[in-house]
Amino acid sequence: MGHTASDPATTAATASALDTALVLGTALAPVVARGVIIRRPRAVALAEKADADRLLVRTLQRLRSRYGTAPLRLAVPGRSVVLVLDDADVHRVLAGSPEPFATTTPEKRGALGHFQPHGVLISHGADRADRRRFNESALDTDRPLHHLAEPMVAVVREEAHALLAEADRTGVLDWDAFGKAWMRIVRRVALGDSARDDRELTELLARLRAAGNWSFAHPRRRDLREEFLQRLRQQLEKAEPGSLAAAAADAPTSPRTHPVEQVPQWLFAFDPAGLAAFRALALLAGHPAEQRAVADDLADRDPSRPHDLPLLRAAVLESVRLWPTTPAILRETTTTTRLGERVLPAKTLVVVLTPFFHRDDERLPYADRFAPAIWQDGSARESLSLVPFSAGPAVCPGQNLVLLLTSTLLAALLQHHEVALTSRPRLYPGRRIPGTLNPYGLRFSVARRPS
Repeated sequence: MGHTASDPATTAATASALDTALVLGTALAPVVARGVIIRRPRAVALAEKADADRLLVRTLQRLRSRYGTAPLRLAVPGRSVVLVLDDADVHRVLAGSPEPFATTTPEKRGALGHFQPHGVLISHGADRADRRRFNESALDTDRPLHHLAEPMVAVVREEAHALLAEADRTGVLDWDAFGKAWMRIVRRVALGDSARDDRELTELLARLRAAGNWSFAHPRRRDLREEFLQRLRQQLEKAEPGSLAAAAADAPTSPRTHPVEQVPQWLFAFDPAGLAAFRALALLAGHPAEQRAVADDLADRDPSRPHDLPLLRAAVLESVRLWPTTPAILRETTTTTRLGERVLPAKTLVVVLTPFFHRDDERLPYADRFAPAIWQDGSARESLSLVPFSAGPAVCPGQNLVLLLTSTLLAALLQHHEVALTSRPRLYPGRRIPGTLNPYGLRFSVARRPS
């Protein structure tokens, strides 16, 4: 990825001050306002009204038309910042992580340092390799079904049954009920049944993540962080059978690992996974043919057994494509580096805005529609920049686990029930999918499917 003096590459072109302000105001600021580490529901609702991500796509399309597809430097005082505009460059950056495109950046360290200063995402070199190995072992990164899938599926189905009982009683399924059920699943899967109702642990992490939204601008709450990590440590020491805590107890460690500080990332990442699952439910509710296909696929399956559920995994992947849970992927160059046609100096912040690449209707024929088939027929792989869980050596190590849990939860909800979307916006076949969708405002009716 390096270059020599004979290379024909040139330094990145710089956007004008006006165009830089346009990117900051219409693309980056709304992403930050919604909350990078934990979502701010009011800001998410406002973003839906403004269709913020569609505005982001239009802004970057105009920049690409004006400056071309090569990496574009933004005129940011005191910081070398480059915006990626070409899908091949997205692939190069992610394939080149962590060298020369480091996963840790000052911005990430400022945010994640509030609750996991030794987390793998803000580690580099030997520390990162050690912590990545621990995460991959505990999360069974390379396996479609985690080796503890059976007890995990039992947890999901038990909580789904309680959720459906509540929906039957109230006549509605909304985020308040779904989100609480999801976090019970997360605590039980990650830490064991004894953590099911430990809402205080979740609240402590939420407070630290809210501080993390402000990165370095918010003072460190070291007392709060130590209280959270101590409480988490006590749960992990139980290593309850069937939980990720048990898997973590068997994972390789060294003095570099800081295993307790790897677990907050799991809890943190499961949060937006729940949002993705709820949006996927909305997509299926608005597309009856796809919902029937899912029901038919589930009809002959033993619900008590773990399954690779391709239709539901595709629906979740589409949810994350349409509304990325990581809207900005950040990398920092560790040395003078060539990226496509450009040479980037060391310590350049490289920004990949995933909504642009996932919803680019000038390039993708399915940009603004629900197209789960692309994840099964190979179409998604043809586009190098469809990266719902990132890609390359730094791909999310929990991707398969997230897809197992979310698809299993959706299966439990849809196997014997039909859902209909009662909130707006409605998601109809043939109608352009909104650029931004507020999951906190989604509401469904739920009815048992006739035998």
